[in-house]
Amino acid sequence: MATEPRLTRAADPNGRSVSVKDVAAAAGVSLGTVSNVLNRPEKVLPATRDHVLAVIDDLGFVRNDAARQLRAGTNRAVGMIVLDVRNPFFTDVAQGVEERLGEHRRPLILGNSGQDARRESTYLDLFEEQRVSGLLITPVGQVLPRLRRLRDRGTAVVVVDRRAGTREFSSIAVDDKRGGRIGAQHLVDTGRRRIAFVGGPKGLSQVKHRLQGAQEVVDATVGAQLTFVETPTMDAVAGRRAADQLVALGKRSRPDAIFAANDLIALGVLQALTFAGVRVPDDVAIMGYDDIDFAASAAIPLSSVRQPREQLGRVAADTLLDVIADPGAKVRDVVLEPELVVRRSTVG
Repeated sequence: MATEPRLTRAADPNGRSVSVKDVAAAAGVSLGTVSNVLNRPEKVLPATRDHVLAVIDDLGFVRNDAARQLRAGTNRAVGMIVLDVRNPFFTDVAQGVEERLGEHRRPLILGNSGQDARRESTYLDLFEEQRVSGLLITPVGQVLPRLRRLRDRGTAVVVVDRRAGTREFSSIAVDDKRGGRIGAQHLVDTGRRRIAFVGGPKGLSQVKHRLQGAQEVVDATVGAQLTFVETPTMDAVAGRRAADQLVALGKRSRPDAIFAANDLIALGVLQALTFAGVRVPDDVAIMGYDDIDFAASAAIPLSSVRQPREQLGRVAADTLLDVIADPGAKVRDVVLEPELVVRRSTVG
């Protein structure tokens, strides 16, 4: 038997809790109509819906969803775990997710793993305890068993920014190997032959696939060579430290191009080379990845491989909503295409 949704009078000094019966009486409509306004507004005529919402507003009542969700055993909220919330790439993806979920009146709870498997596990525990209806995750650790458990307990799961590698879960990603190829191809087309690929850890699938794509181009180019400089993190600090190592090699031994695994690393590289008096792109060309907003506004605008960030988020949210609606929905493996954006850091 369904239990009436509860409302709470926000301004009542006695904290009196009221039911939809009070709203229905004040609005002169049935209980079912108020319930539909709260839960299925599309089923109510616009004029009636507006009238009931106006009564709710006039009375100063707000919904108490917690009890209703507890009884239902699920939470309308969606959890999302990203690799690094400081990276504008992930905030743009999350914005695309949030906008789409907002259209369906579902809140987004964002967790930042910081590329740390232990923090990732903590967030998985939290979202499981909160009984979120869905989870979007860019994995760090070996989380497949955890994701299976969440799914078996009724939480929809979709992998974001990397392919799931299994037919158990849908995934939304960008073709990182192709991105590596088009970035490296641009560098060799501009005459660069000594290319350093900077990024890491290598275990991240995004780094691995971008490196593979770049290596394929270099292997097919006569006289070209590629050096991999692994970094512990994917941020500007790691980029500066890697660039300092390369500058220390001396003019004859250092690369004539640096392909960074993301734009934050590339911006750190650009800063370090500028401080060292290395001319960009005359001495060393720099290619980034993601095309975050900061790339175009850098002191020397940064060439980059653009990922469709907000589109990635919207498609991920749509896919997750489909799985929430139908847990038996066909598993989707969506791969979006990257795009080369050329600026002064590679062509002067």
